[in-house]
Amino acid sequence: MEASELLQLVIAGLKNGSIYALLALGFTIVYAATNVINFAQGEFYMLGGMLAVFAFSSLNVPLVAAVALAVVTVAGIGALFERLAIRPRKDADPMALIIITVGGSLVFASVARHLFGSDALPLPEFTPGPSFVFAGAAIERQTIWIWVIVTATVIGLTLLYNRTRLGRAMRACMENREAARLMGIDTARVVMVSFALAAALGALAGVAVTPLTSTRFDIGAGIAVKGFAAAILGGLGSPLAAVAGGLLLGLIEQAVIPFSSVLKDVVALAVLLLVLFVRPQGLFRRTRKEKV
Repeated sequence: MEASELLQLVIAGLKNGSIYALLALGFTIVYAATNVINFAQGEFYMLGGMLAVFAFSSLNVPLVAAVALAVVTVAGIGALFERLAIRPRKDADPMALIIITVGGSLVFASVARHLFGSDALPLPEFTPGPSFVFAGAAIERQTIWIWVIVTATVIGLTLLYNRTRLGRAMRACMENREAARLMGIDTARVVMVSFALAAALGALAGVAVTPLTSTRFDIGAGIAVKGFAAAILGGLGSPLAAVAGGLLLGLIEQAVIPFSSVLKDVVALAVLLLVLFVRPQGLFRRTRKEKV
C-alpha cells in the first residue's frame, strides 16, 4: 500500500471516528448522570439531519440558521423525552429505563418516517468547493468542518465542566448522584440538562455528516451501535475517554477495509464484545478504588 493510500485511510478513519466520538459523548453524558444507556441517541443523530434538511429545503431557512435550529430543536426533544418518559420512572430498574429508551428510538424513527418520508434527504456542504489535497490524499471540506466541530465540542465541554456551576454539578452527579442530591444539587435538573446536551451532540453529528452521506429515517439504530461501541471502547462515563474511543474505532474500521470491506460494518460489534469481555472499564478509563 502506498503512503498516500494509507494517509487516505487514516483521514477517513478520523472523519468517521469524530462522528462516533460525538455520539459516544452523548452516551457518556447521560450514563454519568443516570447510569442508564440511552439507545435513543442514534435517533437524535437522525433527527438533527432530518430537521436541518427540512428547515433548509422546505422552510427556505439559510443553512447556518437551519443547522442551529435543528440542534436546538433536538436538544428540546431530548429534554422533553427525559421529562415525559424517563423522569416518571426514575426509580425503576435500569433495565426498564433502557427499554424505555429503545421504545423511544422506535417512536422517533416512526414519526420521522411519517413526517419526512422514506427517501434519502441531502444537505449542501457547509462550504462548497473542491477537496484539499495533502500528500496525495484528498480531504473534503466537510471533513474539516467535522474535525472543527469535535474540537470545539471537547473545548466547550471542558470549559463547562471546569468553569461553570452547572458543570460542577454535573461532575458531582458523575461521581455520586445521591451524594450530590444530599449536598443540595438539583439532580433532576442535571439529568434533564444531560439529556438535552446529549441530544444536541447527536444532532450536531447528524447535521455535520448529512452533506456527505444524506440522511434517512432509519439510520439511527446502526449509528447508535457504533457510538455505543466507541463509548465502551474508551470508557463509559469519561468524556475524554469517549472521544478517544470514537477516534480509535474509526481508525480500526478503516484498517480492515484493505482486507475486506464487508467486515467494516461488523467491527463495532466485534470491538464492543471484545472490550466487554477483556476490559469492561474501557481502554482509557482507570478504575477507581474505594476505601472502606
